Amino acid sequence: MTGAPEDEPIEELTATKPVSEQNPLFADLGVRPETVEALAAAGITRAFAIQELTLPIALAGNDLIGQARTGTGKTLGFGIPLLQRIQAPGEGDRSATGAPQALVVVPTRELCVQVTRDLAAAGKTRGIRVLSVYGGRAYEPQIGALKNGVEVVIGTPGRLLDLVEQRHLQLGAVSILVLDEADEMLDLGFLPDIERILATIPTARQTMLFSATMPGPIVALARHFMRQPVHIRAEEPDAGRTVPETAQHIYRAHALDKAEMLARILQARDRGLTMVFCRTKRTAQKVADDLEERGFAAAAVHGDLGQGAREQALRAFRSGKVDVLVATDVAARGIDVTGVTHVINYQCPEDEKTYLHRIGRTGRAGADGVAVTFVDWDELTRWKMINTALDLPFADPPETYSTSDHLLAELDIPAEATGVLPRKERTRAGLDAEEVEDLGETGGKKPKRTPRVRRRADTDQETPVDESGDTDDAELAARRRTRPRRRTRGGELLSTTPLPEGATDEEAPGAVATIAPPLFIPAEDDAKPVDEFRSVDDDADQPAAEDEDGAAPRRLRRRRGGTARARRPGGDESADAPADASAAE
Repeated sequence: MTGAPEDEPIEELTATKPVSEQNPLFADLGVRPETVEALAAAGITRAFAIQELTLPIALAGNDLIGQARTGTGKTLGFGIPLLQRIQAPGEGDRSATGAPQALVVVPTRELCVQVTRDLAAAGKTRGIRVLSVYGGRAYEPQIGALKNGVEVVIGTPGRLLDLVEQRHLQLGAVSILVLDEADEMLDLGFLPDIERILATIPTARQTMLFSATMPGPIVALARHFMRQPVHIRAEEPDAGRTVPETAQHIYRAHALDKAEMLARILQARDRGLTMVFCRTKRTAQKVADDLEERGFAAAAVHGDLGQGAREQALRAFRSGKVDVLVATDVAARGIDVTGVTHVINYQCPEDEKTYLHRIGRTGRAGADGVAVTFVDWDELTRWKMINTALDLPFADPPETYSTSDHLLAELDIPAEATGVLPRKERTRAGLDAEEVEDLGETGGKKPKRTPRVRRRADTDQETPVDESGDTDDAELAARRRTRPRRRTRGGELLSTTPLPEGATDEEAPGAVATIAPPLFIPAEDDAKPVDEFRSVDDDADQPAAEDEDGAAPRRLRRRRGGTARARRPGGDESADAPADASAAE
């Protein structure tokens, strides 16, 4: 693996102007007419700052590290050069094998879907085939698409390695590698997987890293698998790390009042789509359920949900069937939905990077947005660290409740807001209006159960099953009452239940003999009577007791009263003795 020398500085470029209508057209930057046409169909005509700086370097095949705020076009910053440099079906001297020419590695499933959608739209006019590969979906459709041939593969590390090891994914023809949200992949512990993926890709390739945050260790690590990369920062020299178009509000909130505060904020005037972030999966689901009870169209996205349910929630959110998406940080990266006006941090984020990615879901592409953060009393230390790291003016958040006047004024909440959405305002279709896609794996829609007959493994008896797929308990209970049962010990028949009138043993369906566990028999004389109150476990640690005259040893037996009686081999019993072994000594 060829990398940059340790002492060689990485060239850096920084944009000195914000995004504006004066930015160049894509056609002026040397982008292919087919790609320009596809972008124009999506309403994208001018390049953002990161794209303006990236395209000339990336189109020439150089390695680069791209850094820009969330929502400023990083996906197309690497997507356009990637699509420009690969050959579409029928172009040039491309081999007929259909092996992938470009690979994009992302940390989360949601980001994988997002990047796939963007690149597929940009390469549509050229017929470029883009495949998303991630867990939670069945292998067969992904394997089938790879066999048919694709130009670009976008995937998460785990599923990519699975397909590589199964030899369904061949990366020998990859000439372009992109690591999107590179710092997040390293934070999540994907570095060993990334190294294994890199080992399967030719060293003669172009490598691009993109993220909103690019700490020093990531840049240092990039030297090991990049060749003379150019570090591009698309931001003004003195600009902060947060998006200027996003208004930030920080409130010190009480844990018992957070739900009410959230519900009233959701009744603010001109509120559009809203994302609510929680630190834990349990809290995310609880908040979503509470909002539904209050009449809001809400859905949850977190790791305990199957992939089908997660994608159902995201589709409903994009289409407007639900307008509140409650998510853990798994959704903080990759969610790019037009119309998100509010982001609410129900629980304080862990660090400044998480905070940036959370609030970056609003105020995207130059639009305005509102970011609200609840800080509980036990979260003040964490928030002060975030505030210091980002140089924000919110070191001492004001104590705020759902009825505080400054909350209503700052967020434009009507005074009559009650935290419960009136029925006349419940116009969203809701999550149930969006069907769950059958993914063929975890999280998919289960097939409808049909009536069937289930057989016992040890008999030929048919067990009745009702239309819902559950056993008919009434009929089973009736059969159990008439089923002959036998009790045996040591092969000797002890008892049996009577057969139905007029039936023989062979005619009784499902007759099952029940073998009782052998009871304890004194070791010194197997012919002695068996104590019916005694079990094998009672003797595990019980030593034998002796008579005062040293005669034959006595055994202790346990009785239901919690005491034990000593028994001589002859069967007679002595006075009550303690049940524990120490008292018998």
